[in-house]
Amino acid sequence: MTPLNILFCFRAPVGGLFRQVIDLVNYQSRLGHNIGIVCDSLTGAERAQEVLKGLEAKCSLGIHRMPMHRNPHPSDISNIRAIGRLAKSLRVDVLHGHGSKGGLYARFDAIAGLHGPVRAYTPHGGSFNYEPGTAVHRAYMLVEKLLERGTDVFCFESQYIADCFTREVGQTDKLIRIALNGLYPHEFAPREVGDSPTDFVFMGELRAAKGIDLLIEALGRLKKQGRATTITIVGAGPDEAMLKGMTDQHGIADQVTFPGPMRGPDGLKRGRIMVVPSRMESLPYIVLEAVAAEVPLLTTNCGGINEIVGKDYQWMIPSHSVDALEKGLIAAMDATPEQLATQARALRDRARPMFDAEKMANDVIAAYRDAIAIRHGEARKAA
Repeated sequence: MTPLNILFCFRAPVGGLFRQVIDLVNYQSRLGHNIGIVCDSLTGAERAQEVLKGLEAKCSLGIHRMPMHRNPHPSDISNIRAIGRLAKSLRVDVLHGHGSKGGLYARFDAIAGLHGPVRAYTPHGGSFNYEPGTAVHRAYMLVEKLLERGTDVFCFESQYIADCFTREVGQTDKLIRIALNGLYPHEFAPREVGDSPTDFVFMGELRAAKGIDLLIEALGRLKKQGRATTITIVGAGPDEAMLKGMTDQHGIADQVTFPGPMRGPDGLKRGRIMVVPSRMESLPYIVLEAVAAEVPLLTTNCGGINEIVGKDYQWMIPSHSVDALEKGLIAAMDATPEQLATQARALRDRARPMFDAEKMANDVIAAYRDAIAIRHGEARKAA
């Protein structure tokens, strides 16, 4: 088949969204497609620069960076225009927006009528991570509904996000495909715990949606019960200073380590049990990575996490609850090594056939081809 010219558009080169784009670049370039990236120049620091440099040889359409802001900003207008000109100059077949901002930039100029490249959109939480019923949530859902008009194909990365879209934005007659986040074969290998691991490890952005404040409160309660529990909190984010202050307030600062951002495999070695106290998630890569590496897991039931662990997983607890988190921490600590290992192996065996990076990339390419065929069919019909 004819190779496609594909331009990925997203804001922050960090986290699970960036991981999915990297996987798509790796596999789709291997299949002979021409790939380009346009993303934010304000975030990611040296780590993002290093990773993007490593992708240069696979991005024949180039890597383009411009300032992008998380929240609505006057520069959005000029960025939309610049990305439109870039897509035209590169003769792009598919403009694929990832995340809320990437989705805006990729689809806005097609609202009045689909033209130019096929417009694909993959939400990664973003607009859907606001509390339903709030003013900001209603505003973002109105934007999502407007942008639906400029979309050829939705490539959802979980059934959860697909269901959120239908429930909160509405039914669409546009093409929908679900391409689950995937892992590489080498990631399905047991991790080796590092020297002197803490009892627990958390990995993720340090912000309210991740529920780290609830985790710190629960650990403070455990200390009052005589359970001095240690944890490594890996990551960075806007709430870092506040969270460090909370460890002082709860008298557990000496039990908590903040090493900053780390690669998934390196961070997972830092604690015996992975804890995910999130209030909101989509289909988090770090949970996939932990499951594949047979890391014992305590997690809340938010987002698409139950698609990874199953709806009846023993150590999946309600989100937004300090009480549930406290009980879950105690249960995980009191489990024997054999019980932890058995649970971890069962999760790995469940996930292995479901979450495959090569299948994800192929599913996304198939979605592009279907959308192109529909567009061409409509064009012939109109003629």
